[in-house]
Amino acid sequence: MEFFTSYDGTTLAFRTLGDGPPLLCLPGGPGRAAEYLGDLGGLSAHRTLILPDTRGTGASAIPADPATYRVDRLVADVEALRRHLGLDRVDLLGHSAGGSLAMLYAAAHPDRLNSLTLVTPSFAAVGLPSDIGVDEVIAARAAEPWHAEAVAAHRHMTTANSFAEAAPYRLAFEPLMYGRWDDAARAHAAADPAQRALPVSEHYYQGYTPDTGELRRRLGALHRPTLLLAGEVDVWPTAGAAVDAASLFTEVTLAVQPGAGHYPWLDDPQAFTAVLEGFLSAVG
Repeated sequence: MEFFTSYDGTTLAFRTLGDGPPLLCLPGGPGRAAEYLGDLGGLSAHRTLILPDTRGTGASAIPADPATYRVDRLVADVEALRRHLGLDRVDLLGHSAGGSLAMLYAAAHPDRLNSLTLVTPSFAAVGLPSDIGVDEVIAARAAEPWHAEAVAAHRHMTTANSFAEAAPYRLAFEPLMYGRWDDAARAHAAADPAQRALPVSEHYYQGYTPDTGELRRRLGALHRPTLLLAGEVDVWPTAGAAVDAASLFTEVTLAVQPGAGHYPWLDDPQAFTAVLEGFLSAVG
């Protein structure tokens, strides 16, 4: 584990994994330590993964001001890490809520971006829905033995007023987040509570009121290669939401991984790494 000091004096942690050109990977959750990303399905064989823990999560320190957990304010932490690493421009990956952060960074620092990879990202930061067609996606899995319990939990999750209120239903809901509810998926889901910092989760979007028109304009003017990867059976975002959001970008490659959920590197590591490495290699 390595450490650096961010703009406000908060000590933040990151680790590096693998070999090859650097790829800065922003975790989601929101508020989940980067440990859950693993080696991104073996992508570390091709890239040096830089895996920061968001402030207040994992090995990163708790800041004096919890308002700095808000997604737009976290952009300054990403920029501080880029400076610490001495990178003129970065290949940036964001997963889930980390995708929202990656889009905000791209809009704020386009000159510091080499490429943008969004893996099953949230579109909350740009004011677009992430659940287009979700009822059809869920209904298509009705034959699964866990389906009825997961659907009931999903209703509670989507109507909860806070992450803490939703927490009791999360485990029953989790099968909907994976393409296969196997032992690897169960272990990955079971690790979530210990890796998640609820204060970060609660503050991530709290008070966030973006100028979505300006953000969309900036992203549309972003002439950087962008990969938007969705999972075919993901519920957040759905593949339909990703298709809709692809219009935000000028130089976009849209990929929908067959049979994949919210963590596509677990569902089919080879397919996942082939798409990402193919895209990153073409970027150069």
